[in-house]
Amino acid sequence: MKTIILNGSPRKNWNTALMLKEAQKGAESVGAETEYIDLFDLTYTGCRSCMACKRKGAARCKCFWKDDLSPLIDRIFAADALIIGSPIYLGDITSQVHGLIERLHFCALSYDDYSNYFTGKVDVGVILTMNAPKAYYNLAYRKKAKEVAQTFKALNGEVEVYACCDTLQVADYSRYDMAGFNEAHKKEMREKQFPQDLEKAFEMGARLSGGK
Repeated sequence: MKTIILNGSPRKNWNTALMLKEAQKGAESVGAETEYIDLFDLTYTGCRSCMACKRKGAARCKCFWKDDLSPLIDRIFAADALIIGSPIYLGDITSQVHGLIERLHFCALSYDDYSNYFTGKVDVGVILTMNAPKAYYNLAYRKKAKEVAQTFKALNGEVEVYACCDTLQVADYSRYDMAGFNEAHKKEMREKQFPQDLEKAFEMGARLSGGK
């Protein structure tokens, strides 16, 4: 069992990364082989529309652009599970995650009949972290989360989304112009809610990697 974990946040040891590292522990707890990657360490763009993946006789489900993302796409298609995390910036996932989705989806899409070339099965977990409270996520962001999940349906597996809300943005709010936020509330959520979110991430990693 191979599970790939992708951090779509520029921060390597904060909310999104901590959630993903718990998911990795969960996957490993049921015997999965894991690979953890920070997408911001890679050099790539979104789809270049080079059409190499649509050439007659070309290998399917393969991106031919020569950068850091193409070999990762190969490994995703060969994996059993994918867990990807992103903070919500301006109501959306990060540009790095968007770029990955474009490349992953386009090289598996048939331009003959818009069917899916991919015949394997990769189960997907999407972890979203955000400053917004859960009520606002349900009101404004849940629809977007469903759209992201729908995109990963092209991998033919189960897709689940977990929203980690009302997160602590920085360790010390006094160092920043962030008077619009209640530091005491944020720290309380960090102490009481975030450990529960980490448990859910662990459970997701185990479940998607073959655990019951």
